[in-house]
Amino acid sequence: MVLTVCPNPSIDTYAWLDSFKIGRVNRIMELKEFPGGKGIHVAMALKELKVPVSLLGNWAGPNGHWIKEAYPLRGIEIGGPQLNGNTRKCYTFRSELDNNLNHTELLEPGPKMSTIDWDLFQVQFRKALNHCTLVCLSGSWPSGAPDDAYAQLLKICNKENKKAILDCSGVQLENALKVKFYGLHINEHEAVSNFGVENHLEIRKYLKSNVPMLAVTKGKEGLFLYLHDQYVHANVKVDDVKSTVGSGDCLTAGIAFATFNNMSINQIAAYGVGCGAANCMNEDLGMLRIKDVRRLLTLVEINKN
Repeated sequence: MVLTVCPNPSIDTYAWLDSFKIGRVNRIMELKEFPGGKGIHVAMALKELKVPVSLLGNWAGPNGHWIKEAYPLRGIEIGGPQLNGNTRKCYTFRSELDNNLNHTELLEPGPKMSTIDWDLFQVQFRKALNHCTLVCLSGSWPSGAPDDAYAQLLKICNKENKKAILDCSGVQLENALKVKFYGLHINEHEAVSNFGVENHLEIRKYLKSNVPMLAVTKGKEGLFLYLHDQYVHANVKVDDVKSTVGSGDCLTAGIAFATFNNMSINQIAAYGVGCGAANCMNEDLGMLRIKDVRRLLTLVEINKN
């Protein structure tokens, strides 16, 4: 089983309106809601790829309950502590008339995590590790969580001899890199923010001794993947892009799928970009379809330059 960790879930919400007038009443014409948060996107993609998967998160209030009961998560074993407050909503505004407003995001703060909540999360994390061979750790943490939360979880993974793939940024990533772990997915913006460079060769030099697998993504330029002393670049083109929200998470899921199945570096790269691109073909946020992945796998271009 693959264990996916989503410390800060959300209800991702499309909100359609023509324009936004500051200081005036603005009416939303239509809402569409999806279970969200990076780790949840990874879990849904792995489920679609027919991988046995479990999900550990922090849940709060009616919003947290709604996410756990959402149809795309059915069949996924879900755990994690119940926090006070309410799980956040993240709004993406859609407008056909105002390009400045279109795809503007508005994020709620979400619940606060107490020391007791963090202790309980670690207990449940250790228990969940007993049933998995691979862990995917993705996204931000609620307010109140320790700045080295991922570093602490990675140390637990190392003690239990479990491979872990991490996708995060900021202080959590900075502290996590003080620990050795199996794999890291980072995009070009996070690379500049955390390392001051976006060149994948420079990032690899910095991380080589601590992280055997490094996946650097650069949007339309594709995936630059390192695994021990091997390297490949992979890309696939999608003509009809409906939404890019969650594409990086689906790419992480593709990498996890291939790693879970002990595939070669070429196959890991192909499934990574294939899953990331498949998400772009679907209007639903952070979701892919296995039929799209299978078709895109035949179109992936792999090179070692």
